[in-house]
Amino acid sequence: MASPYAGAQPASPAAAGHQAPAAAAGQQNHSLAFRVMRLSRPSLQPDPTAMLRFDPRDVFLPEDALTGAEQSAADDFLHRLLNPPDSPTAVPGDFTFRDRFLLRDPADALALPGLLVLPQSFGAIYLGETFCSYISINNSSIFEARDVVIKAEIQTERQRILLLDTSKSPVESIRSGGRYDFIVEHDVKELGAHTLVCTALYNDGDGERKYLPQFFKFTVSNPLSVRTKVRTIKDITYLEACIENHTKSNLYMDQVDFEPAQQWRATRLDADEHPSAVKSEIGDLCKQPILIRAGGGIYNYLYQLRSSDESSQTKSEGSSILGKFQITWRTNLGEPGRLQTQNIHSTPTGSKDVDLRAVKVPPIIYVERPFVVNLCLTNQTDKTVGPFEVFLAPSMFGEERAVLVNGLQKLVLPLVEPLESIKFDLSMVATQLGVQKISGITMYAVQEKKYYESLPDIEIFVDAE
Repeated sequence: MASPYAGAQPASPAAAGHQAPAAAAGQQNHSLAFRVMRLSRPSLQPDPTAMLRFDPRDVFLPEDALTGAEQSAADDFLHRLLNPPDSPTAVPGDFTFRDRFLLRDPADALALPGLLVLPQSFGAIYLGETFCSYISINNSSIFEARDVVIKAEIQTERQRILLLDTSKSPVESIRSGGRYDFIVEHDVKELGAHTLVCTALYNDGDGERKYLPQFFKFTVSNPLSVRTKVRTIKDITYLEACIENHTKSNLYMDQVDFEPAQQWRATRLDADEHPSAVKSEIGDLCKQPILIRAGGGIYNYLYQLRSSDESSQTKSEGSSILGKFQITWRTNLGEPGRLQTQNIHSTPTGSKDVDLRAVKVPPIIYVERPFVVNLCLTNQTDKTVGPFEVFLAPSMFGEERAVLVNGLQKLVLPLVEPLESIKFDLSMVATQLGVQKISGITMYAVQEKKYYESLPDIEIFVDAE
């Protein structure tokens, strides 16, 4: 088994930030030395090669203790203790391994040896986790170290975070062969290289004041990624979030909450449950966590966003911030993690001064027979606009349109008062059968000499008489 203090790799003095003190420390013979072990939860490690079931007798006795030619009184006593006469599974005198292959419980098929395995390496550290480390400073000399001032801090590219400082109450002494242990914790909130800096200032056996720095480097990675898509349909905005697991262990999502911005109300949309699913109050309180499998597993969330206040809709149109996600999860034996995403933005859409839309299209349209499309023009400003000309713009590629204007090719509309609308009809005729598109309906402001964006294409079905 690896040493329990086999943890982060100590950085060379030349590569560390404190180059001058570290170089000077390397020339001294120090009585003290730091050892670092990361505190992680153990794991259940299946052993497929373990074909025999675990038995309590294996803890107390060697394999041939009860099957040898000579048995002591202690062996007989232990035999009666582990196999009482009233036990239905007791087989008197049978200490062979033939019953170890029997699966007495469904869990036996998991090939779990019944033991928890401690981490054998420092392991990967991910953003959102809590870095917890057990640090021991050992005195390997024959002298006593006195008045020991210990400091531990985390250094990142942006900041230095002090985890422990005993300057105000130094350790009185660390005897020869002794040690001083302590635990530090740090919530990991930055990606990239991190350095755990441990320093000790002490008096050695000769009374000389010495300074010992040691550096332990590790890298913080991103445990998951959040990809989003935003779609807006009329007054409703849909936000889709895809969460992907980048770790080597399964993630059990406790909470994935979207916190909308002040001007939005968010509702999560779930898939319809199977009719056989039974709902209960206990089921609502104790919800199963969502599993995202290791090594690239994904899970999708869908949210519906609506404006929280109709009167403030105009004010909020200029803001593209939708909100952010709060994500919490658990990994091995319930080890927690937590992340908050940055603000998620929607595609900014500028408000239109004038809005032209189709109100009604006939459900039945016959070829070469005129039909009427009802249109509505809305002034969305606080000033009078107009007059306008409405016409069918020519095709960009010179193709002949299947739906044309019937009669006057240019329709003139009067002035439109602030926040008012006018409705008008446009007579058209289809020249081809089947599914066709009404496209190219364009509006032109006469006074401003400005062309507006064409009306979106409208699909129609043209039938024969």
